[in-house]
Order: sequence, then structure tokens, then C-alpha cells
Amino acid sequence: MPGPWGIALGLWAYALTRLTLFADQPAVLLAGAALGAAVLLAALLAARALVLGAAPGAARRAAGLRARARHRRVPRQVDPDAPGRPRPRAPGVRLSAA
Repeated sequence: MPGPWGIALGLWAYALTRLTLFADQPAVLLAGAALGAAVLLAALLAARALVLGAAPGAARRAAGLRARARHRRVPRQVDPDAPGRPRPRAPGVRLSAA
């Protein structure tokens, strides 16, 4: 006994064969395929929205991340040539002593 995905795939295959048999012009076939793809995309997006929307605490977590991003400050620009700051060194031929 096929599962629900197997039945849906079978119905899509049946509809495609009916469309190719009744299509007299290639434009009709292309329009039918585009319509089928649009319906399939809409169904997948609706299913994804249902799955993602059902996650517990997703809205609260998203609101917390937005609030945290709003209160985040821009990092300070540090002057590498300031007094007392060691200059960065390029790697040498020998390993460092650290």
C-alpha cells in the first residue's frame, strides 16, 4: 500500500500524461506545466509555513533576537598605532618562542 506521497506522485504523473495526450500545441503543454509547478510550489510553501510555525517558542525567540540586535552597539574602531599597543607581526621563518 503506497503512502500519501506515493499517491500524490501517482496523481501528478497521471495528470501529466493526460496533459500531454490532450495538448495539441506546445504552448498549452508549457502553460499546464507552469500551472502545475506553481500549484506544487504553493503547496510546499504552505506546508513549510505550517511546520516552521508550529515550533514551540519560535515567535518568542525571534522577538528576543530582534531586540538583542536593536540594542547591539557598533564595535569601537581601535587604533593599531596607539601608544602601548604592540604591533602585529608577520610570521617568520622560525617558530615563535611562545
